[in-house]
Amino acid sequence: MSVHCLLALLQAHVPGTAEHRITNIFRPLATPAEAEKNIALLVLAITGAIFVVVAGLIVYTCWRFRLRPGDDAQQEPPQVYGSNQIEAAWTVIPILIVFVLVGVTARVIASVQNASPPASMLKIRVIGHQWWWEIHYPDYGIVTANEVNMPATPDGRIASYFELQSVDVLHNFWVPQLAGKVDLIPNRTNYMWMDPREPGVYVGNCAEYCGTQHANMLLRVIAQKPEDFRQWASDQQKPAVPGALANPGRKTFESLSCVSCHAVKGTAAAGKFGPDLTHLMSRQTLASAMLPNTVENLRAWIDDPQKSKPGCLMPNMKLSEPQLNAVTSYLEALR
Repeated sequence: MSVHCLLALLQAHVPGTAEHRITNIFRPLATPAEAEKNIALLVLAITGAIFVVVAGLIVYTCWRFRLRPGDDAQQEPPQVYGSNQIEAAWTVIPILIVFVLVGVTARVIASVQNASPPASMLKIRVIGHQWWWEIHYPDYGIVTANEVNMPATPDGRIASYFELQSVDVLHNFWVPQLAGKVDLIPNRTNYMWMDPREPGVYVGNCAEYCGTQHANMLLRVIAQKPEDFRQWASDQQKPAVPGALANPGRKTFESLSCVSCHAVKGTAAAGKFGPDLTHLMSRQTLASAMLPNTVENLRAWIDDPQKSKPGCLMPNMKLSEPQLNAVTSYLEALR
């Protein structure tokens, strides 16, 4: 019974939120992740061999020098002092192992960081906030949040290069199947790259403790066929759809302090503090990938964001029922 309770606690998540499982680092689908998997296997092999040898010696020693019937329990076993061969072995061998691991690690890191970009390169800037991701595509003039769209590249001719920044505290960008962890540090820009081989959705998260909602600072990388990515980029470059601009809820939205934090292209909303909402409903998730992007979840999030994500910097606006319905209707039209 206690085991089942423990498992339930370990797997618990906020009711109503989507289950978010970290993807398998041993099934890499990009060049950086492949290199890191290989070095991980080498480290596991070496440390596994050390474990087998040490554990085997302990088991053998316990068995070989066990107390047998007829032995004098008070008799101290023969004492052996000093062995130059043994002392040399347990000094030299660990040093050699450390040098091997350091050398291989340095080579892998250098090969990933110093890789020359292919001719077709997509530039992406990721800015970490408490607790969401701001995504910029400088060459396209696109700003979005929490979901990184990029082309898949089965032939390796396209890669996405990232500039990683933070506006508040340390964050860490990690998509296990595509690349290793890289820190986002205030007042500094770090770099990484990915070349996903297959279209699909790759889940990731912040891997550096950054405050109350660190565990719910989730993200998705959506790898698409190149033609699908071009269509997505074209749609994202457009202002809000005409239906949203004519929606009666727009006036309610613009009358509230929402516009101080959020931006919607083609409207008076030009805030920079929170995510850009121009094409909100084209995203798969809300609240930094915590919630599926449905009308019901959107309404609940607007009504009380603290319920799903306690401590987040989006306040409860205490909207009346008509205001809540109007704002939800307007945001639902932003596709």
